[in-house]
Amino acid sequence: MNEINSPAEFDRTTLREAVRTPSADGGSGKPAGAESLNRVARQTARRLAQESYSPSIITGLLRLAEFLLMALVGAGIYAFYVGLSGPTSAYYAPAIVLGAALSVLGLQIADGYQVPALRAGIKFFPRVIVAVTAAFAVLTVSGFFLQYSVYFSRFWAGSWLVGGIAALFFWRLFVAFAIRRWARNGVMERRAVIVGGGTLAESLIRSIEHDPSNDIRICGIFDDRSSRRSPEVVAGYPKLGTVDELVAFARLARMDMLIIALPLKAEARVLELLKTLWVLPLDIRLAAHADKLRFRPRSYSYAGAAPLLDIFDRPITDWDSVAKRIFDVFFSLLAIALLWPVMLATAIAIKATSKGPVLFKQKRHGFNNEEVEVYKFRSMYTEQSDPTALQQVTKDDPRVTPVGRFIRKTSIDELPQFFNVLLGSLSLVGPRPHAVAAGTHDRQFTEVVDGYFARHRVKPGVTGWAQINGWRGEIDCDDKIRQRTAYDLYYIENWSLLFDLRILFLTPFRLFDTENAY
Repeated sequence: MNEINSPAEFDRTTLREAVRTPSADGGSGKPAGAESLNRVARQTARRLAQESYSPSIITGLLRLAEFLLMALVGAGIYAFYVGLSGPTSAYYAPAIVLGAALSVLGLQIADGYQVPALRAGIKFFPRVIVAVTAAFAVLTVSGFFLQYSVYFSRFWAGSWLVGGIAALFFWRLFVAFAIRRWARNGVMERRAVIVGGGTLAESLIRSIEHDPSNDIRICGIFDDRSSRRSPEVVAGYPKLGTVDELVAFARLARMDMLIIALPLKAEARVLELLKTLWVLPLDIRLAAHADKLRFRPRSYSYAGAAPLLDIFDRPITDWDSVAKRIFDVFFSLLAIALLWPVMLATAIAIKATSKGPVLFKQKRHGFNNEEVEVYKFRSMYTEQSDPTALQQVTKDDPRVTPVGRFIRKTSIDELPQFFNVLLGSLSLVGPRPHAVAAGTHDRQFTEVVDGYFARHRVKPGVTGWAQINGWRGEIDCDDKIRQRTAYDLYYIENWSLLFDLRILFLTPFRLFDTENAY
């Protein structure tokens, strides 16, 4: 077998760029609707509609829980035996924090947070004892050489070690039971669908299932080929539909990964599939278990024991999504606390100058192309409002009220969307959500921009990279939506909390540019 260090035959960066190149026929990439799915596919999608939790999130929380458990045991024994007051009490708090942290680090080094170890329970516990004992040995030796050991009670230290191990024993028994239950119930798993059937898909499934540490659940197979070339059932898993129907399936089911089970030599077919599938918010992988061509080990990720080549990564996942959610909630609450007088004054002005509700609600595209209801201050006369946005607001539009004209230019009409952020349907920063029926002239955006739905791989935002670069307001020509989409995709692929903070900081300054806002 040949091992390739810099494979020209399979340059993933070039492949990704090729996927984003508009197709010759100007295809929209518009997904088939849920009604196109067969009965089995719809039933499967409904079963998978609930969100699962990735193993990295679960194990991260377990690290935190075990740190707190060890710290509480140490603090409890200290309070009971030593007492909360005394000349040496100032030394115990940092020792407790350090001891708990070293215990978690020892368990990490001993692979104690791998899913098989957590599932094993008692079988793995001897390594837990060794890891925690080693952590306490490091703590004791450090205290001796730093001449701090004289300040601590030996009985407290020994009791903490024994008590901590005992607490971890019962805790790990509970965790093992919980993880096995979560695995059965689908709470803790990575859900995957396979594109491509036949013997290649069957060998991939067998390879995944035979790995005891596997956390991947195969949910079905999609293939365009007839049943003669691609059986209706492969390794016990049904063929749920075609590739086009997979896009509709992924809009309904909460999936994590898509694995293309085609040989690397089928380059044209792989590229054709990726042009359809890259708009989905999934990890997209290419199975490499049956190919004789071998890249460097770092080139692969694994599904069970099966090597996969990473083509696209799902954006903003795991702890990144947690950090972004904390960012959203914190800054939204801060904005509401600072801007509530402006919102109150706006509500009074709207109510005093025109009939109708203060708020206007509109259906827009959200994450994974789901429809979300977005709040705005009403800026148009109630009887002339256009919830579908079939007719965009233009300069000096007679439908807009005098108050509405001002709040639209200053973007005050968008302030209620901070409540959308708190409810979780929007993010603070992201691609701006467009109305479901929005378009330019007589064409919807999906017909103008190839791969338009790729901007929905993350939650839409109150503000975004396109808006602070001048692409806000009326979309009266095809180039404007193309430019907005290009900026949105750049944001998705280069996301970081610092990037979000930069966009948030620049947004108030960009609001002074009101040329296209009316």
